[in-house]
Amino acid sequence: MSTALPTGVTFDAWQPDQHADPYPAYRRVRDAAALFPFEFGDVPVTMVTRYEECAQILTGSDWGHGYSAGISPFRDTTAAIPGSFVRMDPPEHGRYRKVVAKAFTPKTMAEMSPLAGRVVGELVDRALERGELDVLNDLAVPLAVAMVPVRLLGADPADGALFREWQLAIARGSDPDWLLGEQDVAARGTAAMECMGYFARVVARKKQQPSSDLLGELVAASAAGVLTEPEVIGIALLTLVAGMETSINLIGNGMLALLRNPDQVAILRENPDLIAPALDEMMRYDPPTQFTIRVALADTVVGGRTFRRGDGVVVLTASAGRDDRVFADADTFDVTRYAGNRPARKHLGFSLGIHFCVGAPLARIEADTAVRTLFERTSSVDLATERIDYRPSLIHRGIAALPVTLTR
Repeated sequence: MSTALPTGVTFDAWQPDQHADPYPAYRRVRDAAALFPFEFGDVPVTMVTRYEECAQILTGSDWGHGYSAGISPFRDTTAAIPGSFVRMDPPEHGRYRKVVAKAFTPKTMAEMSPLAGRVVGELVDRALERGELDVLNDLAVPLAVAMVPVRLLGADPADGALFREWQLAIARGSDPDWLLGEQDVAARGTAAMECMGYFARVVARKKQQPSSDLLGELVAASAAGVLTEPEVIGIALLTLVAGMETSINLIGNGMLALLRNPDQVAILRENPDLIAPALDEMMRYDPPTQFTIRVALADTVVGGRTFRRGDGVVVLTASAGRDDRVFADADTFDVTRYAGNRPARKHLGFSLGIHFCVGAPLARIEADTAVRTLFERTSSVDLATERIDYRPSLIHRGIAALPVTLTR
């Protein structure tokens, strides 16, 4: 769907022919207006295209989701998932997030880092024997399975294909219904029911055999009356989908950006200390999450415009990352952008404010380990094809495969 702006510019970044590279389309509307009206299906909302306005909304206490207050104009995509704190506003949001955040403390992440190293090392060594690797399906996906459903949730590693199937169906289903086909909607519902059924069985096991992983902590919180059992299962589903989706697409999109910019690869090979800040550039340049939605919880002003309580906005965080008003040469991929004593402004790839991605530390560990190990154990990593196909999801941006050749 395209919507005409007062300037005559149209928003067409969600059209199929723009899917491989929506950023020129984002630029056209960003240059035309920071805020403009858009028909989100049959819901009149405002799209927010520039960094300052996006950041103000993401961090502002006057903005949230508005579902509990009954004022949101958007479909509640996770209403059927108990414990879905990503859709909540304070104070409920903080209560649930506090429980989940215990799994992502610096101490816990330090304990998980060696596991990531072992998994990636084994996967890369096997690929080196073949001389080829699908960075997405042979590295990013099995790494995410090992770290999220297996390590955090205590699931069976043999069920990796199921986890990936459910994650893709639910992530695709998080797009607006008016952009989905009947098959997508049906697949979303089936995947959610199967996934919750699976974790109900894992929870039952953990009641008998307590564990110290995230799901074990959630089961303990349920026993203490902090959470209900359906909420524990719902949080497990959200952790699976969000945790896998973010890290897989960070590695896929980030490695693709690197391989299309060999000069940046050379910089990282010469100075591996830049890999950590380079992850921020990957999140700015081609983030796994392209946009989010918010609702005005009270009358408020953004960008000189007054929004009334209940007004909805689409926050184009991917567009904000390419805003030349904030980032010099914003369309240039520069692995040194976030290095040194004066790094660039914080990107919005993990969001900002109270909904900042709780699993960001784990996504960083996975991506850092994958990139670092690939460059440490090879003399060259080269694209095996120029054709890159993308998954159909619009909120979640990710490639279907990334085949490369490896040289020791």
